[in-house]
Amino acid sequence: MKVQSYLSFEGRCDEAIAFYKKALGAEVVQLMRYSEAPAGDPEGNAEAGCAGGMPSPDKVMHSVLRVGQTELMLSDGSCSGDAEFKGIMLSLSAGNDADVRKWFDALADGGQVIQPLTPTFFTTSFGMLSDRFGVGWLLVADPAVA
Repeated sequence: MKVQSYLSFEGRCDEAIAFYKKALGAEVVQLMRYSEAPAGDPEGNAEAGCAGGMPSPDKVMHSVLRVGQTELMLSDGSCSGDAEFKGIMLSLSAGNDADVRKWFDALADGGQVIQPLTPTFFTTSFGMLSDRFGVGWLLVADPAVA
């Protein structure tokens, strides 16, 4: 069994992909736009397009980003313009404090720091933030991932 995260950026997926490429060195594994979908009428399927209607052809229907050893799936979702990521955080483990700091600062750009990076009883660097899209991140130094 495999559980993966699927993030809906509500019309801002291209911006999110560019941000994660720069901030984390993410690699685009797959990207499909609505313009690539087979011809047909999505009106009978509310899940087929943005807000239940025909999506803009340039919007991201599905994408996969590789971040380190993990793949995240992203899309433009229903294109409401207001992505909400409540009650969930993505955890990013780095092999050393320098990488934790680098990724923490990059993800915090335009976002909100919840817990500044600090040493704790369980690690030398730990911090939490919400990035500019509202995605929650927990960053921790873990020498086992080096």
